[in-house]
Amino acid sequence: MPPINQQKVIEWVHQVAATYQRHVGDINFIFVDDEEILRMNREFIGHDYYTDHIGFDYSQGSTISGDIYIGVDTVRTNSEQIGCDYNEELHRVIIHGVLHLCGIDDKGPGERAIMEAEEDKALELWKNSI
Repeated sequence: MPPINQQKVIEWVHQVAATYQRHVGDINFIFVDDEEILRMNREFIGHDYYTDHIGFDYSQGSTISGDIYIGVDTVRTNSEQIGCDYNEELHRVIIHGVLHLCGIDDKGPGERAIMEAEEDKALELWKNSI
């Protein structure tokens, strides 16, 4: 388990979801190593590479729910490659998964920039709450 303040993260997730007029149902964050995230990526997504997260969306209506698997080894590698703090990158990945549950995509034209802007706004909320 990475070093996170679980209660603060729960409050933050609720706060971010509310900005999208969403309520939080059951969201599970499951932290796994590179080999597990690679296995899952192959099995469920059909991709043969490491990733920092895989999400399974069970949301209904305005209530977001899902399982978000986070590849902590890849998060660490990414944080080193981009030169940011591991905990900041970890929280970015956490909220990235939540934003997907809120309906924000990042695969289509221009969507990646929108996702990154929404991540930045959510991270500002996080920084202001700690």
